[in-house]
Amino acid sequence: MAVVGITGHRVLSPEVETFTTAEMRRLLGRHRAAELVGVSCLAEGTDSVFADLVLGLGGRLVAILPARDYREFLPPEHRADYDRLRAAATRVRTLPGPEVDLAALMAASEALVDEVDELIAVWDGQPARDYAGTADVVTYARSQHKPVHVVWPAGAVRD
Repeated sequence: MAVVGITGHRVLSPEVETFTTAEMRRLLGRHRAAELVGVSCLAEGTDSVFADLVLGLGGRLVAILPARDYREFLPPEHRADYDRLRAAATRVRTLPGPEVDLAALMAASEALVDEVDELIAVWDGQPARDYAGTADVVTYARSQHKPVHVVWPAGAVRD
């Protein structure tokens, strides 16, 4: 079994998204479909692109949700994708908090890291803009001795 998790920036330029999607596909494609499990929090952007790639490759999807009100926390334009991916997940784990806050987001990311064998990080290498950002998740994964595959095009700058 190959259990792969995702963390990454939510908003990417079209060029960066094209590059990172291809790299995620390449990294996931190293595993046989029957053995691939992808773990995602199903946020807009990187998390959902990853989830679609896992499903498209024939893998199984596991969703870890930070709180019971997570759907309402997400942007309205993402909720249909969230609903579709949540329904496609073979397992959904919702953390017990009633509301999403930064602590809940980080707890979900830590739970994700704890479940995986390796982590893909769509990350520009910069410090987190706020607590529970991609940099914080990468730091946690490395503290747990999880392999982290940083995916980011050389020279690209995040808006």
